Amino acid sequence: MGLRDLLVTALVFGSLPLILWRPYIGILVWSWLSYMNPHRLTYGFAYNMPFAQIVALTLLVAILFSRERKTFPLTGVTAVWLLFVAWMCLTTALAVYPDMAMIQLTKVLKIQLVALLTLVLINDRQKLDYLIIAIVVSIGFFSVKGGIFTILTGGAFRVWGPTGSFIQENNSLAVAVLMIIPLMIYLYRMYSENRKLKWLIIAAIGLSVVSVFGSQSRGALVSIAAVAGFFWWKSSSKLLTAPLMVLAAVVFLTFMPASWHERMQTIENYEEDASAMQRLNSWEYSLNVANDSIVGAGFSSWTKEMFHRYAPRPEWVFVAHSIYFAPLADHGWPGLLMFLLILGLTWRSLAIIIGNRAGGWSENDVFLARMLQVSLVAYMSGGAFLSLTYFDLPWHIVAMAVILRSLTQRVGDPAAGGPVGGRAVVQEGHMAGPRGRLL
Repeated sequence: MGLRDLLVTALVFGSLPLILWRPYIGILVWSWLSYMNPHRLTYGFAYNMPFAQIVALTLLVAILFSRERKTFPLTGVTAVWLLFVAWMCLTTALAVYPDMAMIQLTKVLKIQLVALLTLVLINDRQKLDYLIIAIVVSIGFFSVKGGIFTILTGGAFRVWGPTGSFIQENNSLAVAVLMIIPLMIYLYRMYSENRKLKWLIIAAIGLSVVSVFGSQSRGALVSIAAVAGFFWWKSSSKLLTAPLMVLAAVVFLTFMPASWHERMQTIENYEEDASAMQRLNSWEYSLNVANDSIVGAGFSSWTKEMFHRYAPRPEWVFVAHSIYFAPLADHGWPGLLMFLLILGLTWRSLAIIIGNRAGGWSENDVFLARMLQVSLVAYMSGGAFLSLTYFDLPWHIVAMAVILRSLTQRVGDPAAGGPVGGRAVVQEGHMAGPRGRLL
């Protein structure tokens, strides 16, 4: 029995009364457990404790007995989201391997349930900021630690995520870190008047960027290029930001060891890279399965039997490693279209907040919407090469966009007492940041 075991157990069980008192705290604790996996940092009895299930059950009990008003925001995004969940249930019932598919569906539905409950319980701006902080701190723990590790080792070793999680491998962690860096920038804006906190956030951002390079992930390199390009495109000072980005890239590329450069150069010669060719084989498998069945093959169809039927190289049995081709094989073309529609409608909701300054949106609302768009860019580019379709974080990003849109609409509603025909005031307890675009 170690001190870590006692600390994690005390924190989890100590949070249960708070969850019963304020159910939204359950979302925060779940996020901490899901993203940071603190029990996997222990060495004793806490390592395999079902903390997430305990918190989830407590959360459901708290919701059942809570007298707080609970409203589910029914929007285009959430309508397609619910339809996608229902479609996953249907494809599981019709799956090639229904027993294995049901096991995976159960895992996915747990994530979806908490993400959907987030829409109900995170119902004001302060709670939304708490959620952002919980996610940033949880994943940021590994990105900051990884950045320090990369500097101390000269980038000679890869940075890995929490054991037994979606982001355990270096590639997935790198994309997740790229997704939270925009949220770190948002927190920097919100709390820039606190000097100590400001410098802590700056250090966390810098170390997180270093950890992404230290992951030695080729998918992350593509995502970095996409995010940098989006930042530059949205920047109000393109002539200034372009040379700064080039300079930063040169510094990082000079710092990284030869092993890193050799790995990145395999992107150009993907035909000679077995990993890349295996991935392309799995992608073609996904296309063939989707073309053969409107409902796909269901979860967990990546078997020798199925690859002999649908893959050009049946001896290469690997999952798709793509947020696009995985749902294509799992749920057919309708499932992929629903997934893409969720991302597209989320982007549109954020664009409405960014573009409609006269609709009751504050500068902080607009800035957060911009940062959420950057997170989506990181996910949609880096996720093209990773199995992160059912990962919690993108669904939380979608939920944040829906919540932000519903909150700002509520602020601009005369019945809610909010301002009409102008920008909303900064929420109480939050500090206004500087005006402007991304940079």
